[in-house]
Amino acid sequence: MDLLFPTAEPTVIPVLSRDGGALGAAPIRRVYCVGRNYAAHAVEMGHDPNRESPFFFQKNPDNVVRGGGPIPYPPQSDDVHHEVELVVMLKSGGSDIAVGDALDHVLGYGVGVDLTRRDLQGEAKKAGRPWEIGKAFEKSAPVTSLIAADEDFHLSTGAIWLTVNGETRQQGDVNQMIWKTPEIIAYLSRYFTLAPGDMIMTGTPAGVGPVQRGDRIVCGVDGLPELHVEIV
Repeated sequence: MDLLFPTAEPTVIPVLSRDGGALGAAPIRRVYCVGRNYAAHAVEMGHDPNRESPFFFQKNPDNVVRGGGPIPYPPQSDDVHHEVELVVMLKSGGSDIAVGDALDHVLGYGVGVDLTRRDLQGEAKKAGRPWEIGKAFEKSAPVTSLIAADEDFHLSTGAIWLTVNGETRQQGDVNQMIWKTPEIIAYLSRYFTLAPGDMIMTGTPAGVGPVQRGDRIVCGVDGLPELHVEIV
């Protein structure tokens, strides 16, 4: 059957070895985001982290901006927040993946920012509506290149941090995640058939807050590239 218009180019993320060598590029299939996965962040958002099972929302692959760079302040919002996250990309997938096998499916790790139109998200929450209007907008997910995983490199600990104009806003450790990476993958695979190119944003530590035009965001996770974003 003839296509009525051209298909969009896939969004791809460069994959590097730990010594910085280029290994290729990974096309993004889906973007899953874990909500309130750090206890202190759950508390600051008004929730009890000890009583929640993991929950997820999605962004679109074309919301991802590889390498960061200038990001326009999104329209229809006066309260846009930063959320730094460890990003996990899968090289394989399936259904009902066991926790003990989950890391075998990981291609690599990166650093991302989940930009959020907090005012629109708040309105959606109050109305019992989906969050996409607050989360899945254009250029809402700047992400670094990925560092390839191997038997000796799987991130289960390490500082995660974010600064705005040189001021530290978020500071934590990946080991503070309520649901760890293998558990996230296993849990997701019970509800979705995971596949190569699926990206998971694993949640954010406490300290989320607003950004304005002209702000410069720098963030990172130990062992991964830094992400630099300017809000324009």
